[in-house]
Amino acid sequence: MARLSSYRDFDWVLLGFVLILSVISVLEIKSATLHTKFHGFDHKQVGFLAAGLFLMFLISMIDYHRLIDIAPWAYGISIVSLVAVKLVGQKVLGARRWINLGGGIHFQPSEWVKLVLIVAVAHYFWTLAGKELTWRDIGKAAALVCVPMVLVLTQPDLGTALTYFPVLMAGLFLGGIRLRQVGILVLCMALAGGVAWKSGKRLKPYQQARINAFINPDSDPRGSGYQIRQSLIAVGSGGIWGKGANKGTQTQGDFLPIPYTDFIFAAFCEEHGFIGAMGVLLLYFLILMRLIQNAQTAADLPGSYIIMGVVAVIVFQIAVNIGMVVGLMPVTGIPLPLMSYGGSSILFTFLALGIVMNIRMRRFVN
Repeated sequence: MARLSSYRDFDWVLLGFVLILSVISVLEIKSATLHTKFHGFDHKQVGFLAAGLFLMFLISMIDYHRLIDIAPWAYGISIVSLVAVKLVGQKVLGARRWINLGGGIHFQPSEWVKLVLIVAVAHYFWTLAGKELTWRDIGKAAALVCVPMVLVLTQPDLGTALTYFPVLMAGLFLGGIRLRQVGILVLCMALAGGVAWKSGKRLKPYQQARINAFINPDSDPRGSGYQIRQSLIAVGSGGIWGKGANKGTQTQGDFLPIPYTDFIFAAFCEEHGFIGAMGVLLLYFLILMRLIQNAQTAADLPGSYIIMGVVAVIVFQIAVNIGMVVGLMPVTGIPLPLMSYGGSSILFTFLALGIVMNIRMRRFVN
């Protein structure tokens, strides 16, 4: 009876919004890969979504307090897995990001570390509840996030590494960081970024090329600026109503790069126009509002911290991906949640939503 009561409190409205967005994703992947060698990826996406739903319901049955209790151990295992990628990981296109488990199965630890970090950071700031944050506390929190971040950067995988940063920001904000401390941190990061850019020692050549293309895409229209230019053409050519499913010339003509992953929003805009884009953004807004509402009604601080960590990561990914598509941010390879093709991204999102459901179902438990 208790279990039935718990699932009565399951956020079925949130799940409904997520499933609508997932169906849009499958249809757009099918359209974007219709005349390419990747035709059939929509069927794989359905498989990823089915696995994600199963894992979401599975993790919703495990009390999230147990996850918080094992957070230090999970964090340690995550660090070991990232080191293992560096030592024995499979190298593809110059990057070593996956561990080959055999049978065509590849494990990408960096995606799962996001989930571990969300819980670990919630655990850390929960222990500081009611205490004014000192620089020592901020330093420990930064180290907690920066250690896996540096390991992922060495793979190299700048996009995934950047998604760890909003987890730290959400924790510091909810933990009560003072405005003066924020100002000092922003100044330090700006100085560090400027030094790294000037020295050229912290960025790979392709990363510098992407930033240069973002600043001036016309400087190399057939090279580093190609992706941004084609994306802007696709978005603009969609107009108000779009060209229709399977009728986008940039997408179907194979001008738009990887339209089923990083630039899936550009492909969608070309086919469904401004109205379709606003519909997708509205769905994201409704999902985020439901998540924030669940954070506000959580039974305790750790629950609120975890949900807001999930919100921070999803908001960051949406902002960076869509900003990249419309030329407001450099190309980073960060997927659009619940839209882009990819098993690791889909499974992470559904696991994160499963923990959110877990917290919601226990909000009336003392």
